[in-house]
Amino acid sequence: MNKIFRKVTIAYLILIGATLGAGLFAGIVVAPVTFHTENWLGSEILSHYQEGLIMTQNFVKLSYLVDVTVIAVALYEGYKYKKFERDNITQVATFFVIVTGLMFGHYYLPDILTMQMAGEEMTKTAAFVNTHKGSEINFKIFSTALLVLMIRNMQKACK
Repeated sequence: MNKIFRKVTIAYLILIGATLGAGLFAGIVVAPVTFHTENWLGSEILSHYQEGLIMTQNFVKLSYLVDVTVIAVALYEGYKYKKFERDNITQVATFFVIVTGLMFGHYYLPDILTMQMAGEEMTKTAAFVNTHKGSEINFKIFSTALLVLMIRNMQKACK
C-alpha cells in the first residue's frame, strides 16, 4: 500500500505543479500578449473588449483543470487528514485551494461571462472592474495556497 500511495503522491504533486504552472503562464504570459495584440500585429485589429473575450475563454479552459485539482486536493488531503497525517499549514492551504478554486470557476467566471454577454459597455462599469479585480486577487490566493501545498507535501515526501 505504501508504494501505491507514493505513486499517488507523485501524481498529486505533478497535478498541483501543472495547475500552478498553467495559472502562472496564463497570467504572466498569455494575458499580456492577448491584451496587447497591437504590439504583435502591428496595428490595433482587436478591441480591448474582443481581447477580453479571448482571454476569458483561456480562463474558462483553465477552470476545468482547476476543478480537477480542487477535487484531487479534497480527496488527497482528506485522506491524509483521516490518517492523522496533518498539520495546520497544510489544512489552511487546503481550505484556501478548495474555496478559491471553486470561487474562480463557479463564481467569478460566470459573472464575468454574463457581463461580457451583456455587451462592451457593461465591461466598462465599476461592477465589472471590481469583479475582474476580485477574480485576480482570488487567483493569486489560489496560486499561493497551491504553492504552499506543493512545498509542504514535497517536504513530507522527502523525509
